[in-house]
Amino acid sequence: MTTGRESSNSDLTSQTSEHVHEDVDGSVEWRTEHDTLGDVLVPAGRLWGPQTQRSITNFAIGANRYVWGRTVIESLGTIKKAAALANADAGVLEPAIAQLIVSAADEVITGRHDTEFPLVVFQTGSGTQTNMNANEVIANRANQLAVETMGTDADVHPNDHVNASQSSNDVIPTVMHVATVLELNRRLFPAIDTLVGTLDRLGHEHRDLVKVGRTHLQDATPITFGQELDAWAAQVRGAIETVQHLEPNLHEIALGGTATGTGLNTPPGYAQSVARHLSDVVEMSFVETDNHLAATAAHDAIVGVSAALRTLAGALMKMANDIRWLASGPRAGIGELRIPANEPGSSMMPGKTNPTQAEALTMVAAQVIGNDATVAFAGTQGNFQLNTYKPVMLHNTLDSIDLLADAATSFHDHCLIGIEPDRARIAEYVESNLMVVTALAPHLGYDRAAEIAHTAEQDGLNIRDVAHSLGQVPFDVYDQWVDSLAMTRPHRAT
Repeated sequence: MTTGRESSNSDLTSQTSEHVHEDVDGSVEWRTEHDTLGDVLVPAGRLWGPQTQRSITNFAIGANRYVWGRTVIESLGTIKKAAALANADAGVLEPAIAQLIVSAADEVITGRHDTEFPLVVFQTGSGTQTNMNANEVIANRANQLAVETMGTDADVHPNDHVNASQSSNDVIPTVMHVATVLELNRRLFPAIDTLVGTLDRLGHEHRDLVKVGRTHLQDATPITFGQELDAWAAQVRGAIETVQHLEPNLHEIALGGTATGTGLNTPPGYAQSVARHLSDVVEMSFVETDNHLAATAAHDAIVGVSAALRTLAGALMKMANDIRWLASGPRAGIGELRIPANEPGSSMMPGKTNPTQAEALTMVAAQVIGNDATVAFAGTQGNFQLNTYKPVMLHNTLDSIDLLADAATSFHDHCLIGIEPDRARIAEYVESNLMVVTALAPHLGYDRAAEIAHTAEQDGLNIRDVAHSLGQVPFDVYDQWVDSLAMTRPHRAT
């Protein structure tokens, strides 16, 4: 509800009473509206109507954290616009009524009425209140536009006109798909593309910088820093490609199935027509689902994308954890990498800096994994012809997309592009690496090479000296056999 005094809009729907109530303190004026359950007081200056108001009253759950965002509101507007155009084509709506709805929906699409969408995620599982919120706002605004543009009253009804040929049960699943597609393409794909591009560039720059490989948190045979960067890039790229592979499933929409997927109360050809108009409005291709009953009873396309986002989160967490371990120290850790010092790291220890961007990215990954657990469970809760966990599935999927896009961008801009290898530290580790003895195994045999490694470790010597004294390997031969850079390439000496 509003907290400041609102001016009354006199040209709302015909359901609106002329009688306006006022709070005792005079802060808000009210109008009386009616729905099938009776009278409802609605703030006079608001475009929403009685069903939206009932939802505000009945679902005060997380109102400061779980109100629908811009993309969901935009998607609602695009769907209502497409439906009005399809209904006009079929003769269900008079052209003048349809045009008023289109004009009002355009204003919703562009964000002019975002404050008229106050409802929270945790409401009825079909999202009926959110659908009616859109119907009421668009109907009331259409009636205002009739007076503003034509100088006459109109009677655009939220159910009979704005919601014509629709049900919440096919509108909200379509919102789920449209909003997710928009967020993926506008935010996540570009953010990950930028991050992977920088990993590729750094991998090329450091393709010959030899360092110690590590397995089981123990020293292993050499790799290059470029190979390590390439591996991070490959894992992240593979994860986002999985999301991209699954995205086309979201372009199939439930619109046209109405309440139970049968298409009751839709004109012939409506489902194909509304999909075509929606594609034109969004400027992306959407098509009618192959099975409307399945599209309202289950949301496997969303479940699949959420699972792929979880995999992406895991790939980003792997990279972030590796980077913060490699940058650990700077004196008593691995210390192979230097990362940007973005802010003081301690309120007590002067001069300390921390891998904060890596920590933020890993926390986002943990949140996304939790979001996916909710989506996965919610996806199992379809009963007969309807899944009633739609709002929370949509919210958590969009939350994962937004968090991953934000975190990837932040990590890229404030950490990744500023990473520098500490070449002296890396060379020191390579020089003392016992596992270069692996290059001797094809020449001396596994057991003899292992003896050289154990002796070097016990006596605190390097492999080169022990191989010379214990293995009878001349230094010049050793240098031919044990070439750290060559060890990073696939080969077997003969």
